[in-house]
Amino acid sequence: MPSENTQTSRDGKLLVLTPGLGAVATTFIAGVESMRQGLTKPIGSLTQMQTIRLGMRSEGRNPLIKDFVDLAPLSDIEFGGWDVFEDNAYEAAKRAEVLNNEDLEPVADRLKTVEPMPAVFNQDYVKRLDGPNVKEETNKMELAEALRDDIRRRMKETGASRAVMIWCGSTEVYQHPTDCHQSIEAFEEGLRNNDESIAPSQIYAYAAIKEGVPYANGAPNLSADFPALEELAVENGVPIAGKDFKTGQTLMKTMLAPGFKTRMLGVEGWFSTNILGNRDGEILDDPESFKTKEVSKKGVLDTILQPDLYPDLYDDLYHKVRINYYPPRGDEKEGWDNIDIKGWMGYPMQIKVDFLCRDSILAAPIVLDLALFLDLAKRSDRKGIQEWLSFYFKSPQIVEGHIQEHDIFIQHFRLKNTLRVLGGEEPLTHLSENFDGNY
Repeated sequence: MPSENTQTSRDGKLLVLTPGLGAVATTFIAGVESMRQGLTKPIGSLTQMQTIRLGMRSEGRNPLIKDFVDLAPLSDIEFGGWDVFEDNAYEAAKRAEVLNNEDLEPVADRLKTVEPMPAVFNQDYVKRLDGPNVKEETNKMELAEALRDDIRRRMKETGASRAVMIWCGSTEVYQHPTDCHQSIEAFEEGLRNNDESIAPSQIYAYAAIKEGVPYANGAPNLSADFPALEELAVENGVPIAGKDFKTGQTLMKTMLAPGFKTRMLGVEGWFSTNILGNRDGEILDDPESFKTKEVSKKGVLDTILQPDLYPDLYDDLYHKVRINYYPPRGDEKEGWDNIDIKGWMGYPMQIKVDFLCRDSILAAPIVLDLALFLDLAKRSDRKGIQEWLSFYFKSPQIVEGHIQEHDIFIQHFRLKNTLRVLGGEEPLTHLSENFDGNY
């Protein structure tokens, strides 16, 4: 029997909160407003453009996802955010230089209404960034309470009935969980004691979860992926997901590597280098921030290729990742890959990939999809880690004891099956629809 549709009403506006009002967040906001005005199409967004097959293929039921599950429409979305700079969303978008003037000016009035709230920020965690628009509270618990006040105030200002928070801020220095991350009691004590292992992104995540606001982490920071906040999310009935938006080079890896494994082609080496010149590139020029990103990017291939199961093909794979700050490139990142593969009788071959991508253009639809899907999850009484949203992340957050899935096609299949269940339909198996006992 089909699963029961348990979605609650989406009546009212949805506030999308972004810690960080830089290139990604402003590109997202400008894009949503442009689409509201019918000026552009939501290319890259599953929630807006993709269909979902229901039942047997011969039934011909293929509605748009947004028409199948009860997602908030673009007309109901409001915006809010925090940033260390005082520029409103229009000024920040101009400074980011992602969008052309002909795309920005028609939505300028709307963007100018989004003023950044003072940020929770400490340069110890992002060494290449500084700005004046920072909260003055010195105690981390007080900072968390100030963020909670911000959430409530912005909801009142916009008339929103619900909110989600998507981290669009910078990559913080690499951190391991410590004792204060093991329980909510220890974490709250750490907040009161200004524990140095609690970074700003963790304070945002805590504030969101305490307010009942779903949270997703778009950076590789240790943010909500530790026992204390995972426990709090379950207790408060809050969906969470992360981490690190899957955009450029890693997106290509999760497409190509499954194909190599499917054909049983060996991979001996995979060299990846990036050049980018935006603020993200400048921040990642710091070795401690780069280490955070490196760990996220390098975890993909082993999980997909499974060298423990296929040692003859992948056991000696050499994987190197580099990120280089190159200011002239701006947001137009170049990701270059050299892949050394081997085929029949061990003969070597090579593949070269040169992806001239635009980071924020690829990330903006992810912000939209995560906001709408997390809101749907909350209204469907789903809580804690949402593994079905792994499709969007380089380093998917998973329940303890589970194994990360990085194959983008398996991730996509799981996402759609979850939507089918949420919408009261049977999940697909892709067995023959004329199944007669023979596969």
